[in-house]
Amino acid sequence: MEMTTRQTLTILHTNDIHSRFGSMPSIAAMIEEQRAALGDALLVLDIGDHMDRMAPATEGTLGGANVDVINLTGYDAITIGNNEGLTFTPDIIEQAYAGIHCPVVCGNMIESATGESPSWMKPTLILDKAGIKVGLLGVTAPFTEFYQLLGWDALDPFEVLGEQIAALRKQVDILVVMSHLGLPFDEKLAAQFPEIDVILGGHTHHVLEKPLWIGDTALCGAGKFGTLLGKVTLTRSSSQERFRVASGGVIPVDTALLDEKVASAIVLRRRQAERALERTVAVTDRELGIAYDQESPFGNLLAQSVSHFTGTAIALVNAGQLLGPLPEGDISKGMLHSLCPSPINACIMKLRGRDIRLALEQSLLPEFANKPMMGFGFRGKVLGTICVAGLEIQYDPDRAPYDRITDLRVAGYILEEHEEYTVGTLDMFTFRAGYEVLANGSELRFMLPQFLRDLIEMELKRPGAMEECFAARWLQVSK
Repeated sequence: MEMTTRQTLTILHTNDIHSRFGSMPSIAAMIEEQRAALGDALLVLDIGDHMDRMAPATEGTLGGANVDVINLTGYDAITIGNNEGLTFTPDIIEQAYAGIHCPVVCGNMIESATGESPSWMKPTLILDKAGIKVGLLGVTAPFTEFYQLLGWDALDPFEVLGEQIAALRKQVDILVVMSHLGLPFDEKLAAQFPEIDVILGGHTHHVLEKPLWIGDTALCGAGKFGTLLGKVTLTRSSSQERFRVASGGVIPVDTALLDEKVASAIVLRRRQAERALERTVAVTDRELGIAYDQESPFGNLLAQSVSHFTGTAIALVNAGQLLGPLPEGDISKGMLHSLCPSPINACIMKLRGRDIRLALEQSLLPEFANKPMMGFGFRGKVLGTICVAGLEIQYDPDRAPYDRITDLRVAGYILEEHEEYTVGTLDMFTFRAGYEVLANGSELRFMLPQFLRDLIEMELKRPGAMEECFAARWLQVSK
């Protein structure tokens, strides 16, 4: 007998919360209100980058705090973003997700060693919600080279989804893709696969106040940092019909609402994280200052740390990675985390002399040193000048822009414009972020999983490093 009663499914979705723990109790309370009203006809999903190691609660519990929040909020399924996949080693993320109560769905990540999904990840999922069969597919941005270094193979999400959709579409009433690929890719997905009902998107932090329609596929996105909760409602009036999106959009998170269980779990985890990060890792006998518009000892120490870690004679880093001076006395893990929170890794590249010179010239200009920066793993505020190891630079600030460096040497020899040099620098620059000319490097080798704060810790333990960082590399020549 044909079913004629109307069926409705509501989906609530979050993405790119980036460990903004302040918003999580309010989101949980809003979800609980909807659950009380809708019962089993509610699906709650997260689209990745829930974790961000910039937050002490995430760093100090290695993601455990986020997993507690996900469990207590009652998500039905989540996918991973690049902040989960790239900033944790596979064994740490496996440990974090060992205690998760909902499935982690991602189809385009497999372990290189086994050729299979890890034990804590499902390539696809079918859920029954109030008699409605929902197919869930998850895909994350394939940063192929980086993932290979961590022991993952990041597969082409379009190829994976093509196979999965063919296998799944006839088994389900609604097909949802949780996409941490970014809006441009979501648009291509919808055009290529009209069988998808809804694409819930993340990664590019886009806000879609109403669904973006491509054919019969609705694209949705709820911004970033947990300020918005995404909501989509699908209905059909008979089992012969395809479900249609009746409404979709975003609701501002109501900070007056708080889920007590989530709030108290966060307090407990923050205390635990603080204790974990209190461990002293080095002792210093003087303060290292930081400046964003000129050379400074802490900036020099960061450049030295990259040079020694990568084994390169030349290192180029940006001062904006460091959020304050390094004080004198006991230096804890937590202090290094707060001063250098970005999940950025070192890399080695071959770079021509003229590209090195151009980057250094740019770093003398306020529009580069003071440039506000976001994304690419960067968690500082401004780009900052370039700090160097292995170079001696003479410059005249009164000369015209791009012609201020009067002498540039490596190990006492003049830097040759057309010669290639092996340089230690930051993965961020390979994405054409900040000093774009540094993306011209070739023979890239990324050094994972250590972050810059780990390199600083190693450098602080190296005899003579503190004295070395006070030696000037930039010399101003007067007329």
